[in-house]
Parts: sequence; structure tokens; C-alpha cells
Amino acid sequence: MDINFFKQTRILDGGMGQELLARGMEPNGTLWSANALLHEKYHQLLLDTHLDFIKSGAEVIVTTTFTTRKIRLKDNNVEDKYEYLNIKAGEIAQKAKKQYPKTFIAGGLPPQYLTYEADTRSEEEIKENFYSQAKLLNPYIDFFYFDVLSSVREFKIAIESIKEFNKPYLIGAHISEGTNLPSGEKISEIINKINHEKLLGIILSCISPENYDLNLKEIKSLNIPFGFKLNGFVKTNPKPNYTGAYNKSKTGNPNEFLGVRKDLTPEKMLEFAKRFKDAGATIIGGCCETTPLHIKAFSKLK
Repeated sequence: MDINFFKQTRILDGGMGQELLARGMEPNGTLWSANALLHEKYHQLLLDTHLDFIKSGAEVIVTTTFTTRKIRLKDNNVEDKYEYLNIKAGEIAQKAKKQYPKTFIAGGLPPQYLTYEADTRSEEEIKENFYSQAKLLNPYIDFFYFDVLSSVREFKIAIESIKEFNKPYLIGAHISEGTNLPSGEKISEIINKINHEKLLGIILSCISPENYDLNLKEIKSLNIPFGFKLNGFVKTNPKPNYTGAYNKSKTGNPNEFLGVRKDLTPEKMLEFAKRFKDAGATIIGGCCETTPLHIKAFSKLK
């Protein structure tokens, strides 16, 4: 894959998990999008959703692997399905690519522990988690996408864990509020404190348009391809007791505790995206609560 791929405007897909729930997938604990992989009756729904994002203008689709990490499967008593679920995500993404061969597949590597929080476990454990998931996805993908990670340390470990696969990667950093990662670090540290050899670009993932605006100046200053996957949640900033509540929570839909904004219509999202593109952003996509209609609006920026 061309390392300069994102130097020109590219459209990414939107939020798979929320879209699947909106299309009728039944919630199942905290498996979220992984439930569409677990049950064969949802495989066609998942494929159709990938295809609808592509038809709406997405040039890149992300594997449905945000909740196929080991810890989440263990929480839901389906850890024995780990290999099957990750491989199935790759196979279904490939089915979409077969219909639209110009589509690129990003192997989504999520935070390997909690979401929106820095992983403080041992380096060995984190690396094993990233490596085992990357190894399963590698045969099906064009590049790796580090999806919503929260610390420089996690990015460093993740990059090290995929080296043997010799594929480029896109960084997806998360900021819940303000201008710092959940770890307290700055976006620029992800670039300045790590030796990057196969970096495609950097985006802020699962972030509100307003919060992206706060960080636009810094991410632009890094002088590498940059962009976003914007969400439609009311908040993504966990409270101090969020970790405990999160583990015990069995809600099937994250918007029940993060809230859904009604103002971010495709037209409104396009206004934000256009402003960011005018500032230099070339990687344009959506995250939770962004639909194919949002991506269709974004595709007008090509």
C-alpha cells in the first residue's frame, strides 16, 4: 500500500456498532458490534452495512473488531470464540472488497482493555493482546488502524506488536475533552516520542466536532496527513467510577450511558467536516452514531 495514500482526501466509513443496532441487531451484553459476528443470522446485515458505507462514498472500511478484544469477550463469557470472531470480521470485510475491489480494508485494533482510558497493565500483556489480534486480521487487511487508543505507551506497544507483518498503520487517538489524551499526554507526543517507519497519518477517533476543533491547530502542526472519525455522542469523558460501572454494565447500547446528540445531522456534520478539510484535513470519516447518510455527505468533499 502506498505510504502517501492519505496525502489526498480520503473518505472513511462510519460507526458500525451503532448502525448495526439501529438496523435491528439485538443487543447482547457489552459485545456490541461483535454480536453481529457471533451469530450467523447477522452476517448478511454486517456485510450489507459495510456495502452501504462503500456505496455512500467510503474508500476505507474498518473491520468490525472493536469488541472482539480478549477482555471484552471474557466479560461476556465467549472468550473461546476469539479466533473465530476476528477471522470472521476479516472474511466479511473481504466479501465487501470483492464487490468493490478499490476499497481498502483497515484492520481495527482497539484498546485492549477499557475504552476511553489508558491501559496501565504490563507491557507484555498489552503487546500479547495486540499481537494476537493483529495476527488474525493480517491476512485480510491492507493496513492496521489503531482505533481509539488513549496513551503514547499504548501506541508504542501496538506499533511494536505489528512490526513482523510489515504493513503501514493509521493512528487513531482519542481525546474525551480538552486537549489531552486520557493519559494526560499531548497528541504531538504520539509522533515525537515514537520512531515511526510506516505511518500513514493520524486522526482523532470517536471525538465530537467541537472537541476536534479545539485540537485542530496541534494536529495540523505535526505536518503529516491528519483527519478525524467524528462521533455523535453527548460525551465520552468517563467519571471517576466509570471503570467499575463499565465492567458491571450489561447495557447493549453505549448511547444509553453516553447519550445521543440530535443536532448532528448529515448536513451539520458536513459543515464541520468542510471547515476541517479547509484547514488541511485529508482523512474524513465517522465513528459512533454516524450513518451512511453522514458518509454520503462527507463524500461531497472529494
